[in-house]
Amino acid sequence: MTDLGGSTPSAPTGPPLDPAGEEVIHDAFIAHRAELRGLARRALGSDHLAEEAVQETFVRAWRARERFDSSRGSLRTWLFSIERNLLIDMARTRAREEITAAPRSTAGAADEDIEAALVCWQVEEAVLRLTPAHRAVIVELYFRGRTSREVASQLAIPEGTVRSRLFYALKALKVNLETAGWRE
Repeated sequence: MTDLGGSTPSAPTGPPLDPAGEEVIHDAFIAHRAELRGLARRALGSDHLAEEAVQETFVRAWRARERFDSSRGSLRTWLFSIERNLLIDMARTRAREEITAAPRSTAGAADEDIEAALVCWQVEEAVLRLTPAHRAVIVELYFRGRTSREVASQLAIPEGTVRSRLFYALKALKVNLETAGWRE
């Protein structure tokens, strides 16, 4: 495996192998590998590097398995956060190794793409945790660009109720994002 940001892979450290923990990581690998690989491929522009990034993501997840807290976010969000940090490290390492042929803004573009993708996934996860009524208002107003009057008509509720649900949905969304580790 390639040196990824100064750390060399070695045997996982930490507590002895726990068959239940091993099964959880295996199930997560099966469930999220394709998404993680897609993000890495877009960020790094290489299938080979993307596969390395996914493998290193799961190695790091295994090593840090004691720190995972399901009350702060889902396993999927945690894995994407690990990969995001890894991809930033990899992009920085590649940028240092290049002969400064590309302007600095190009190197920063990869970081921005990774950041944008992760923000989308974190917001999606937070929106999915809202109640169906709050989620419907957020989706219609923010993602579909409808007015509160159009949403009220579509949902067959008063316009004031749409605004009230929006207010409480945004508060709940903020709490969901904060519990997932979101910083303003």
